[in-house]
Amino acid sequence: GNMSFSCLEPQVVPVTFLSSSSFLALQGTSGQDEVFVSFQFRTWNKDGLLLSSKLHQSSGGFLLYLSDGRVKVNLHKTGRVLSDIAAGAGLNNGQWHSVSLSVKRNRISVRVDNDVTSSAHAFIPLQIYSDVFYFGGCPSSGNISECNTSFGGFQGCMRHISIGNKAVDIISIQQNGFGNFSDLQIDLCGITDRCLPNYCEHGGECSQSWNSFHCNCANTGYKGATCHYPIYEQSCEAYKHRGNTSGFYNIDSDGSGPLGPFLVYCNMTDATWTIIQHNSTNLTRVKSANRENPHTVFFKYSASLDQLQATINLADHCEQELAYYCKKSRFLDKSDGMPLSWWIGRTNETHTYWGGSLPAVQKCACGLEGSCIDSQHYCNCDADRDEWTNDTGFLSYKDHLPVTEIVITDTDRPNSEAAYKLGPLLCHGDRTFWNSASFNTETSYLHFPTFHGEFSADVSFFFKTTASSGVFLENLGIQDFIRIELQSPSEVAFSFDVGNGPSEVIVQSHNSLNDNQWHYVKAERNVKEASLQIDQLPQRSHSAPPDGHIRLQLNSQLFVGGTASRQKGFLGCIRSLRLNGMALDLEERAKITPGVEPGCPGHCSSYGNLCHNGGKCREKYSGFSCDCTFSAYAGPFCKKGKHISAYFWTGTSVTYNFQEYYTLAKNSSSHASSFYADMTLAREAITFAFRTTRTPSLLLYVSSFYKEYLSVILSRNGDLQIRYKLDSHQDPDVFSISFKSMADGQLQHVKINREEETLFVEVNQNERMKFILSSGAEFNAIKSLTLGKILENTDVDEETMKANSQGFVGCLSSVQFNHIAPLKAALHHSSSAPVIVKGRFTESNCGTLTGADSTSSETTHSFADHSGPIDEGKPLANAIRSDSAIIGGVIAVVIFILLCITAIAIRIYKKKGMYSKNEAKGSENEDSAESALKSELSMQNTANENQKEYFF
Repeated sequence: GNMSFSCLEPQVVPVTFLSSSSFLALQGTSGQDEVFVSFQFRTWNKDGLLLSSKLHQSSGGFLLYLSDGRVKVNLHKTGRVLSDIAAGAGLNNGQWHSVSLSVKRNRISVRVDNDVTSSAHAFIPLQIYSDVFYFGGCPSSGNISECNTSFGGFQGCMRHISIGNKAVDIISIQQNGFGNFSDLQIDLCGITDRCLPNYCEHGGECSQSWNSFHCNCANTGYKGATCHYPIYEQSCEAYKHRGNTSGFYNIDSDGSGPLGPFLVYCNMTDATWTIIQHNSTNLTRVKSANRENPHTVFFKYSASLDQLQATINLADHCEQELAYYCKKSRFLDKSDGMPLSWWIGRTNETHTYWGGSLPAVQKCACGLEGSCIDSQHYCNCDADRDEWTNDTGFLSYKDHLPVTEIVITDTDRPNSEAAYKLGPLLCHGDRTFWNSASFNTETSYLHFPTFHGEFSADVSFFFKTTASSGVFLENLGIQDFIRIELQSPSEVAFSFDVGNGPSEVIVQSHNSLNDNQWHYVKAERNVKEASLQIDQLPQRSHSAPPDGHIRLQLNSQLFVGGTASRQKGFLGCIRSLRLNGMALDLEERAKITPGVEPGCPGHCSSYGNLCHNGGKCREKYSGFSCDCTFSAYAGPFCKKGKHISAYFWTGTSVTYNFQEYYTLAKNSSSHASSFYADMTLAREAITFAFRTTRTPSLLLYVSSFYKEYLSVILSRNGDLQIRYKLDSHQDPDVFSISFKSMADGQLQHVKINREEETLFVEVNQNERMKFILSSGAEFNAIKSLTLGKILENTDVDEETMKANSQGFVGCLSSVQFNHIAPLKAALHHSSSAPVIVKGRFTESNCGTLTGADSTSSETTHSFADHSGPIDEGKPLANAIRSDSAIIGGVIAVVIFILLCITAIAIRIYKKKGMYSKNEAKGSENEDSAESALKSELSMQNTANENQKEYFF
């Protein structure tokens, strides 16, 4: 029959609403008592007007619009809302969605995507007759839209528009002028997917509107317009030099690179250890393993192998302790030279060297030292003895760390057993944080390969200089370029061009930046914006032009410290330069570049303020350290309150000589030399804690060459008295604090602060009390500070003399006078500090809050313990020891021998019983593997001691 091999599809003519002022006006169905309008739309905007119309012969109308991705219908009359219904959700996803609006008599309904569940209905108190429908917006008279809505017009596409079940021919409207329209694009849907390609990095979620896109960086660990820049530091070393103390931190070793952040423990000591834990830190015992059925254990770390590699590469040193205990279990089969146990590192290579040894050497630590229990073997375990021994030590070859797998195959013979324990991965240092170069001439520079940061580029570094201007770095292309420079002593500029013309971001500082102290610079450029930040100043940013060029194309070398023209070079130091998370080795390149020197001295001028409580900043080649010798505090920044306590007995005296301290300080560069320049004080800050039951007692006494003094005593009734005599011709000022008797054996905390004639006293964190001195405002020519009994002849008041007759019996803790810690000096630096100790004086833990007789144990994270390898001779440091009793008799040789034989027989019998009992317990409870091994090792050690006694 008559047929054609084609399928005629109805012509679809989309319409693009290009701006918020676009609209399409179409004739309605005048005179009918019902309204039916349907169409399809797509958009990225959450809000916008889809359809509106005035009511026939009435001052009202209805609106069909998008609000937060939902379709809503609003019917209003004379400013009063008659109906407000909503349907659908998430309709701004860029996909086509259909909407149908039906108004018949007093019922209005709207349906989205032909889904009954996405529809809404309402009854209205009037009928609607519409002459004109406005799609996407309304005509404007002047700058005022006739729709008079609080939201803008629709930006997006529409198609399949139908009014009264009759399709609208958009082409004929365009050609013949039926209807009215403005700023439309007909027969084309010009919507742009701005999330394709997705410029949101590190898992940031992209959302968009008609004009732009937005990246949601929540929970990514990154920030910025495209989630490019890390919010976490690259290492524990970087956290430390922000003044952070030990704790858990997220680190991002490759910065803005592809690897994400992960959690580590930072042990903030002088070395700043990074501690990365794995899933099997307990001692594990192994039996019944052979080559056919090996015991294999896999270690999973709190970071991926790529993250671990980045951290290890960044560190100065890494190590991991591997403790291996064995009884008739060997590492090496001498008969065929094949290894019986081995471990596998990060690169999936098999290694047969063990803790304390070196790579490519099939030995243990004892083999290198020549201290193995059998000189014929290079490991203790290879001696194959029927008793516990061990090969324990640290693996420290960075390229092989961390240990990811251990395989054991020689525990299936009678009485054969092994046990292992792998510690966490420990790393310290940051090879890039202190990596620096000094630029000595304006024409000197370092050059590196071209910087590739087409769509995202970040640069960060520290600088210090005395020059007023200079270029930090520059990289050129044919037209594009990127440059960061110091334009004036207080102004840094970040300039670039990606094809839209030169652009510049400038940050101005209220303080001079050429003060020869370290300042931090962070610049970032991406497809959305460019930003610049200096130190902690507010970040400045410039938005990129819409729909402009976005690719940065460079092709020359990267110049650091200068430019290709050798003009406007930088004079000073640049440190820790990172581009897109990758650190540049400035020191290595500086070694071969004239006019540039590796390293940059003088870190204390910038970081010395991190040393608190009298700690002294000491310069190091890579960084600095805080010397807490003359501070009552400890830790990397002298901030850790170390409760140094001592017990004083009758007659104990500790005297700190200020005159000798002044001499020592004057010969050093300590700031204390200026503090005691004339040994006259206008203020004191004194803190201490004490515990006693004796009254009266002398707690603290400060003397002067001018017969001025300060004494702090407990009176006979237990009141605290502070006695200031700052004028040798007047009686002392006496201030008594009498909450209750302070000689009750409890720990009492006292803070005394004087500012000239004003005295503040705080006891046990109660409200601070204020007193006024009448004897003077200056403490002249201070001589010494005494704790306990005053031994020299002195002219003091009667109450102080009575208290001194008793001295002090009890506990003194955490004593600090300004920046001086006399207890710490007497206990830890007695040979170098100007301190004299007389009488019985012992360090104690009596300064803890739990009581005088209590013992305090320092709680540490088990994985943060870094005390060194376990004693080689005794496999477990906590194994129980039995004290050997030496039975002596001089009455008769025969009786002595008989007693020894009897004692040995009884002991051996008891040990056999204990051995079988412990074996039974070990088999019943696998979780007590470590305890069982300890007991067994203890019995082995005791048996060895008994054997020595027998031969003796």
